[in-house]
Amino acid sequence: AMILQIFGSPDKRQINGLAGADPLTSKLAVIGPSKQPGCDVDYTFAQVSITDAVVDWNGNCGNISSGVAPFAIDESIVKCHEGLNEVTIWQVNTQKVMKSYVLVEDGKAKVTGDVAIAGVPGTGALIQMDMSGTAGAATGKLLPTGNPVDVIETSRGPIEASIVDCANPVIFVRAESVGMKGTEDQVEIDGNKELLKYLEEIRGIACVKCGMAKDLADATKNSPAFPMVAFITEAQDYYYPPEKKTIKKEEVDLVSRLMFMQVLHKTYAGTATVCTGVAAKIPGTIVNQVIGKENPEELVRIGHPAGVINCYSEVTPDLTVKKAAIERTARRLM
Repeated sequence: AMILQIFGSPDKRQINGLAGADPLTSKLAVIGPSKQPGCDVDYTFAQVSITDAVVDWNGNCGNISSGVAPFAIDESIVKCHEGLNEVTIWQVNTQKVMKSYVLVEDGKAKVTGDVAIAGVPGTGALIQMDMSGTAGAATGKLLPTGNPVDVIETSRGPIEASIVDCANPVIFVRAESVGMKGTEDQVEIDGNKELLKYLEEIRGIACVKCGMAKDLADATKNSPAFPMVAFITEAQDYYYPPEKKTIKKEEVDLVSRLMFMQVLHKTYAGTATVCTGVAAKIPGTIVNQVIGKENPEELVRIGHPAGVINCYSEVTPDLTVKKAAIERTARRLM
């Protein structure tokens, strides 16, 4: 109840609260000294619904995770030294360990720098997040069903899907399987009510398949944020209207559109980036098929609506995740 009041939910404008009437800004982190051996910080994530009196505790957020170590350093929750610091984070929701690498200057987390994030104005100091310890975050398994590809029976017939769980679980389907090109923008996707309904059906079926919900209604009501759905396609050119620029085929390894809280993610979630990068290294997954390489390079470049996001990943033949790293920025607003 306290969290809902802070955010001004439920209200589609969140006018009487701190949030910005967008699923990407309706998030909360609870941070404190770790009770877990070998960890520095305990971090609990909350996804706050805008339209319902619901707080979803079933997953994590890569972007919010990026702010955990800088906040803990600035608040003296962890000891730090000048230069690069490694902070070990216990992610309470998923019961997994993450590593954060933060530069410290004059006793505080460094803020200024030249790292740019597609879809975010300005630049900031580099924060490296390695989420290789988050395999099986929500379901206990990197491949929750044990298969790199499953056939899901939907109201429109069977479609192939890969369900992968690292950082957060994501359901990957080919764009053509849901009647899309994979390069659509927010207006085209969020304005298509039939598509949104169908993607939520796919998400709900996979949610049940993963053991995260009893049925489709339970998935929508009690686990609205996770798993996420991504529909993907091969590398190709596409246009980004706000900056009047074209993302070139040569800049990406695949193109993806990610659904989050039943609408299009305006960019690409950090946890989904990790999951996509890891899925690319698992033979036979739809991501692996779309990239078209049995052993892709460590760097996987994902084309999203606002630009490109990188993941550096490594998975062994026995499906041990050795690396799952992204680059982020963070700064205190108030």
